[in-house]
Amino acid sequence: MVRTALTPWERSRGEHFGALIRRARGDRSMVDVAAAAGVSAETLRKIETGRAPTPAFFTVAALATTLGLSLDELARAATVKKAGVGARPVS
Repeated sequence: MVRTALTPWERSRGEHFGALIRRARGDRSMVDVAAAAGVSAETLRKIETGRAPTPAFFTVAALATTLGLSLDELARAATVKKAGVGARPVS
């Protein structure tokens, strides 16, 4: 199956989401957070850098739990309007 190319908006949304996860990780190492969430450090790195702009739901849920974020909070913060304006970042 060939995957459809992402639009610029989808890439931007993935970069924004990755930045939110990175900020929420804070000073914790990528390896420690990934292990606690049950994902590979490579997967977490790809999410944080925007190279995996559409991570699987269970990956997002595991990261949210590990980082102490609610899925509702993360969904609101990760929303990027098509006009290019993002919501407030996770603190």
